[in-house]
Amino acid sequence: MCRGSPCHERDCCSHGQQLMSHQVTPYGGYEDLLSLLRNLIKLSAVWQYGNIFMTSLNSQDDVLQYRGESGEMDDGARKMNTLAEASVNPPAHEVIYRKLREQILFGEIAPGQALTIQGLADRLNAGMTPVREAIRRLTAEGALVFQGNRRVCVPQLTAANISEIIYARQWLESHLGLRATERAGAADLMHLTEIDSDLDRAIAAGDLRAYLENNYRFHATLYGLAEAPILAEMAERLWLRFGPSLRVVIGRIGTQNLPDKHKDMLECIRTGDSEGAARAMREDMLQGMEQIREMLDLDHPQD
Repeated sequence: MCRGSPCHERDCCSHGQQLMSHQVTPYGGYEDLLSLLRNLIKLSAVWQYGNIFMTSLNSQDDVLQYRGESGEMDDGARKMNTLAEASVNPPAHEVIYRKLREQILFGEIAPGQALTIQGLADRLNAGMTPVREAIRRLTAEGALVFQGNRRVCVPQLTAANISEIIYARQWLESHLGLRATERAGAADLMHLTEIDSDLDRAIAAGDLRAYLENNYRFHATLYGLAEAPILAEMAERLWLRFGPSLRVVIGRIGTQNLPDKHKDMLECIRTGDSEGAARAMREDMLQGMEQIREMLDLDHPQD
């Protein structure tokens, strides 16, 4: 997960069990259209949770070219064109959702910090309606909880929460890493290496926000390469749960001289060692989660 900082895993569970490859039955003979849809799911800037770091849609022209013999777009292509436009120019409520999600994910809103709906509207420079919609979505994702009196807050993790998150992530991260390694090409490796270099520079500069962003980008990019959108969605939701606490940990202890599992991951991709990549991802995750657990133990000794 990180570099000279937390978030890695310890030792691997079995990876012999592999998910079946995604198979989509052609609908109405639109094999090419379905292929584009899979790419949109993988590459869209919205990508289920508005993942702002994933690669944006290549071009709306890719969608516009799907027309019938008459030159008119069929219903499927028209719907795809609408999706492309929404990805490139998201509506106001989606923009506000992404902004608030990002502030939660990178710990700009601290766990337990109470916020009013009006306060969030002011903070995001937005109207009440899109803010309410963003709160509704993030509450459903477990990133916010209502406190009554029109107040919400980022939930504070308990030791039991951490145990659950570790239990889920140790399989998700390792399996997504394994799948990503099996599918990654030279360009993907280069992109991941660039993100990792950005992470190194953030550590050297002591830039906490850049560190957190690039650490997340590294993992989110691997999720996209894994081509397992349901598993990636689950992993993304878990980031919203522990991300704010990770910010607190890094803010207290800085980036420590821990084994660099990202470099291990990159080497495994380079050599095609999918099992080694799975171990590196799991160890990377466990380092960070254990540091969050230790912080909770210090703050609540006998909780």
